[in-house]
Amino acid sequence: MQGFRNQHTESEMSDTSNTPDQAASPAPETEALPNESVAQDMTELLAKHAEVSDAYLRAKAEAENIRRRAEDEVAKARKFAVESFADSMLPVRDSLEAALASHAAKPDAPIETVLEGVQITLRQLTAALERNKVLEINPAAGEKFDPNRHQAISMVPAEQEANTVVGVLQKGYSIADRILRPALVTVAAPK
Repeated sequence: MQGFRNQHTESEMSDTSNTPDQAASPAPETEALPNESVAQDMTELLAKHAEVSDAYLRAKAEAENIRRRAEDEVAKARKFAVESFADSMLPVRDSLEAALASHAAKPDAPIETVLEGVQITLRQLTAALERNKVLEINPAAGEKFDPNRHQAISMVPAEQEANTVVGVLQKGYSIADRILRPALVTVAAPK
């Protein structure tokens, strides 16, 4: 029996000699827990990544749609910017065509009738321009020369103060405080 006990003791010793190695390496059950936790974290992160990616793609698509709509609106604004102005000009054209047709029908009509029609047409044109913020620049004689609104064609000797408008050769026009065409003027020369 003693041999049996020695064998048993030796096998226990050999089992105990393995015990430190087994203690150093985790048991299979304890290995499963951290792996499951990592796998669960990974699954959560992948789901969150998919959610963020989807939100990003949606936001990017929305931004692209907004940009495209803005470009379309700007293109339409450019294309139809003159629509209101053209609408104001149509009655003027109608009046001019009516005057020409009237003159063709009655070529010996008195000049006063033609002049009256031209004056009415001019009033229509002036009103249409004013409705569209196109304003006349017509400086009075003696008004100080303004290089932002006037263009001097020549300097002439005059009895008035130097650098003042003597006469207007061509009216200027502005639209919404922007000069379309400066008034062409003669300016008093220094004495």
